[in-house]
Amino acid sequence: MPVHNTNVAASVRKGSIVQRVTLPGAKSVKAATTKKKDHEEEGVDTGDGWEEWSGKALNKPPDQLELTEAEMKEEITRILTANNPHAPQNIVRYSFKERSYKPTSAVDQMAVHFVLEGSLLHQDSDEARRLRAKESLPDETATVDTGAEPDEEKPETPATPVEDGGEVEEAGEEDRPDSVASKTDKKEPKITNQFNFSERASQTLNNPLRERSCQTEPPPRSIFSATASQWKIYDAYVEELQKQEKNKEKQKAVLSKKDNEKSKKKMMVMETQNDDITKVGKASKIFERMVNQNTFDDIAQGIFQYYEDASDEFRDQEGTLLPLWKFQYDKAKRLCVTALCWNKKYQDLFAVGMGSYDFSKQGRGMLVFYSLKNSAFPEYIYPTNSGILCLDIHEQHSYLVAVGFYDGIVAVYNLKEEGLEPAYKSTAKTGKHTDPVWQVRWQSDDMDNNHNFYSVSSDGRVVSWTLVKNELVFTDIIRLSLNGAVSEGPEGGPQPRIACGTSFDFHKQIDYLFLVGTEEGKIHKCSKTYSSQFLETYDAHSMAVDAVKWNHFHPKVFISCSSDWTVKVWDHTINTPMFTFDLNAAVGDVAWSPYSSTVFAAVTTDGTVHVFDLNINKYEAICQQPVVAKKKTKLTHIEFNPIYPIIIVGNDRGYVTSLKLSPNLRKKPKVKKGQEQPKGPEVEIAKMEKLLSLLREPEQSTV
Repeated sequence: MPVHNTNVAASVRKGSIVQRVTLPGAKSVKAATTKKKDHEEEGVDTGDGWEEWSGKALNKPPDQLELTEAEMKEEITRILTANNPHAPQNIVRYSFKERSYKPTSAVDQMAVHFVLEGSLLHQDSDEARRLRAKESLPDETATVDTGAEPDEEKPETPATPVEDGGEVEEAGEEDRPDSVASKTDKKEPKITNQFNFSERASQTLNNPLRERSCQTEPPPRSIFSATASQWKIYDAYVEELQKQEKNKEKQKAVLSKKDNEKSKKKMMVMETQNDDITKVGKASKIFERMVNQNTFDDIAQGIFQYYEDASDEFRDQEGTLLPLWKFQYDKAKRLCVTALCWNKKYQDLFAVGMGSYDFSKQGRGMLVFYSLKNSAFPEYIYPTNSGILCLDIHEQHSYLVAVGFYDGIVAVYNLKEEGLEPAYKSTAKTGKHTDPVWQVRWQSDDMDNNHNFYSVSSDGRVVSWTLVKNELVFTDIIRLSLNGAVSEGPEGGPQPRIACGTSFDFHKQIDYLFLVGTEEGKIHKCSKTYSSQFLETYDAHSMAVDAVKWNHFHPKVFISCSSDWTVKVWDHTINTPMFTFDLNAAVGDVAWSPYSSTVFAAVTTDGTVHVFDLNINKYEAICQQPVVAKKKTKLTHIEFNPIYPIIIVGNDRGYVTSLKLSPNLRKKPKVKKGQEQPKGPEVEIAKMEKLLSLLREPEQSTV
């Protein structure tokens, strides 16, 4: 029997471990020696053939691999790790920082196979001390009753550290507690004096608690309850319908007293008022403005209102333009900004005329009103069939806007009236221009208190338009020609060559005096009352005069710009320009500043804004700054705000950009210490007069 068992064990070990061939033999020898020892102890002689028998029993299975000697001697190391193979690897947890589910790399590899909660406590822990103190309470009460002396020390014995477990307790029970040996052997803690004991302690003063509470009066409440049945809902609808019918009857009674045209307009207004969208139109407009003001609050509160460029202190009389808002309307993207005008009454509102300067691609136009309080969407939108080339807002009646079109029509829009059509419009019967209208300007009312404005066109006519009832009445002021002004001559005479007017401007103080710029590059000084001849003609430019404007302060000075790259400053009493500036690109527009007589700005087709201050530098601009994102974008018009230190610039892509002037661009002249800063238009006139006196000839300066 023992021999049979060793055979099976040897064969199993040899079959299971293939990597090391020497292992089965070693194990079998070891097993044999152990068996041999057992037999010797039992008195059984195993004999000398034990080793031979154990070697013969190593049988190889038929499917065992045949390994070489080197492969069998090779040691293969297997590393056991503590990782749990069944632990999940795809656990995800929600990350509140990134607001998404993220996989966790840390996985708990510990697998618990057995848990048993024990009742053992560490002898030095607080819980063990409390437990011992709790168990010793009945003994302490017993000793108090007997009054025995040795029992006074018994409550302190549990507090001593027990090192040897129960043996110490047995020793304590065997020894008498009142014996001297037991007291000397045990180191007991020092006990406080039970008779004369005073404990020292101090306590800080706690401030008395104070409670503050307030109670608001609850808002008044009214409890309303009703059951909504089908007939009550029906009655409410019928009552509302009767109210609407009564309102319509009242409106019809009022409308019957007025003209048919006005009645149609009133009916349209009432129909729109009944519409649900128009009821919330005003509220939604206010809400949109609030949202945009919150969105662009950093620009409105920061840059626009308070921010001043501190780096101007380190620049030598040079300034910068800080971009503020960008105004654009999606339906006017492909149109060109052809006119800009600020509202004199509401300084945050300005009008933009849209059209095209490419006369081979003429089409629709648009009149748009923007406010600085809402740069995202226009306040008013008036689409037009023809492109707009010029516009002007009335100074006193800011709701009246005069507009000139490419097809020669002039019109007046009334912002108070409903509808998209102009209130006044010229036709072929009422003397409309035959060529594009390049400039319109409001003038003071006539003798009958009728509003009137002037226009100039490429057909050579300067026309006065008067608003009489519901129509425009025209009067030709002057006809431009290459030889001079033309009045109505004999019918059979030769027709003079017409000069094309491109711009004009009226004098700020002298009501009858105005300037007209022509396509030939000349500027004519004209009078409203003397139409047969020009008062003066200036050979100003070699190309068309794009803009001509009188100075706001000095009565003799005006400025002109042209596509021949130049800007010129003139004294109207002298035929030659006082200042000439070459800007290296075609100049689209020029404008005087409303706060200084020596500051003006111009825009060029290369996308640059040039700001000049003749009092600081008479030779070049103190600011030259490109303000367009794309190189091919051309700037067309520029206007100064009448109050705020900002300018608006229009380009040929339909965008209007607002820019803030840095302190150097609106710096006032230095004053000696102790003197007050002079103010008023007289100071500005004197400042410009000082510049002109340096340039005038001695003979002219004495006159």
